[in-house]
Amino acid sequence: MPASRYSPAKALIAGARSWSAVAASAIVLVVVAAAAAGARGEAARVVNFYNWSDYVDPAVLDDFTKKTGIAVRYDTFDSSDTLEAKLLAGQSGYDVVVPTGYFLAREIAAGIFQPLDKSKLPNLVHVWPDIASRLAAYDPGNRYAVNYMWGTTGIGFNVKAVQKILGPGAAIDSWSTIFAPDQIAKFKDCGVHLLDSSDDVMTAALHYLHLDPNSSAPGDLQKATDLLLKIRPSVRKFHSSEYINALATGEICLALGFSGDVKQAEKRAAAANSGIAIDYVIPKEGAPLWFDNMAIPKDAPHVAAAHELINYLLDPKIAARNTNFVSYADGDQPSDLIEPAIRNDRAIYPDAATMAKLFTIIAHGQKTQRLINRLWTRIKTGE
Repeated sequence: MPASRYSPAKALIAGARSWSAVAASAIVLVVVAAAAAGARGEAARVVNFYNWSDYVDPAVLDDFTKKTGIAVRYDTFDSSDTLEAKLLAGQSGYDVVVPTGYFLAREIAAGIFQPLDKSKLPNLVHVWPDIASRLAAYDPGNRYAVNYMWGTTGIGFNVKAVQKILGPGAAIDSWSTIFAPDQIAKFKDCGVHLLDSSDDVMTAALHYLHLDPNSSAPGDLQKATDLLLKIRPSVRKFHSSEYINALATGEICLALGFSGDVKQAEKRAAAANSGIAIDYVIPKEGAPLWFDNMAIPKDAPHVAAAHELINYLLDPKIAARNTNFVSYADGDQPSDLIEPAIRNDRAIYPDAATMAKLFTIIAHGQKTQRLINRLWTRIKTGE
């Protein structure tokens, strides 16, 4: 998150407070919008938005309500599995949700989403064609979704802690830091977190082993499991969001995480003036490229409002505000509205050579996914 939103004294707990602020703001705006509508003798307009945690500038939602009169009821999740379970159960009540690419593909196949009405999305003209074409691997013709944010899965680390362990000038640039048992063991005492996501961690492990990162072969998946069990003693925790603050406060020194999350940790640490410097690297071997996308469930109760919110978030000025806030690349064509420090950061907007090494993750069939789930449980428990 932008350092301007953190005072040094509050930076270490600002992450939790900021999302309490989102919820509180959403409640106030619902009440205000309802009161205004009631005064005009109209039904209050609402849109229910279900998004990843730490993934929007709260002021953007406030401004949307002020501009349109549509109150935003905002909920967050930190796992694709959580989102998918709600969607598969039906009647989630949500109007706009943000599924990740490989989940999006199988959810489209399951008939969960309704096609976007592109006539109501004039800001689609600002979408970055390269990102849209990559997203089409999951959503042919971009019929059901439009990209919200995208990024990579790589390695975040505490610069001083790493140099203290590996020596002055030491650089982290390879997956071996995570997946070579003798190397990750060096960071055990200062703390290591991995994402609680089999799709991201096992995929990276397969790639490190020079296997197809999207392999569904039981033998390949077992090899990845065996590797991860070897490094398991060095991993303090599996979690998909706690590592942000843990890196920023110095609680841990190494994480396998998402690019923008690590950049948020970097900003929080800088704002706290604690002397902690955080960095992020896309391993030289290549890394997963992922897409989080806006879609409308087929049973969404407020379809018109959903299109208005999606179109608003695609506005280049609004997309840039969110990118500047969360330090992830948005789905629009990059513009000068994005802060130079972010726009020119090759960890956020990789150069062409790095982009060529990035790979996407596909959705597995149910049989393979059940196997992966069982293996992932073994990995996390270390048994």
